Amino acid sequence: MSRLLVSLLACVAITGAVIMTTTSASAACSGIYNHQFTGLHGEKFDLCEYQDKPILVVNTASKCGFTPQFEALESLYSKNKDKGLLVIGFPSNDFRQDPGNNQQIGDFCKMTYGVKFPMMSKSSVSGDAANPFYKELAAKTGTAPQWNFYKYVILPGGKDVTVYESTVLPNSKEIMAKITPFLK
Repeated sequence: MSRLLVSLLACVAITGAVIMTTTSASAACSGIYNHQFTGLHGEKFDLCEYQDKPILVVNTASKCGFTPQFEALESLYSKNKDKGLLVIGFPSNDFRQDPGNNQQIGDFCKMTYGVKFPMMSKSSVSGDAANPFYKELAAKTGTAPQWNFYKYVILPGGKDVTVYESTVLPNSKEIMAKITPFLK
């Protein structure tokens, strides 16, 4: 009987430690990183896991004049993901240039541009209907996306967030100068 009681108390102690660890990890994640998303194929994505990495966030569309930027985004990601860079795409039809569903968007990105960087499920990125993450990006920078392929660079720690217009290429000198010092 005493062994059973000791085992039960050990389980309670371990469970309590796990709950406390989970709670303190959640508390450590705040601000711009405190967002969870669902990817195009239903996978879960927690931005908290990337607090110590430079992040390039971009709102995308499949039928836009800037759509060929997918190639530069994927190239930047594939060359720098092992150095800590996260590129994350947010498909949106806010500018009426991505009418497809998540499956169609995912197929297009993969088959046309070989996209392997994380793509979140389709959502709004501007105006009152913007998803909470994009509302926070707009509040932090004073600028919501004015068109497709607006880019935000979030530096490690989240204190520095810079916005770039659609015409600024993902591998531009401006963006590279911002992220390169934080690559490992």
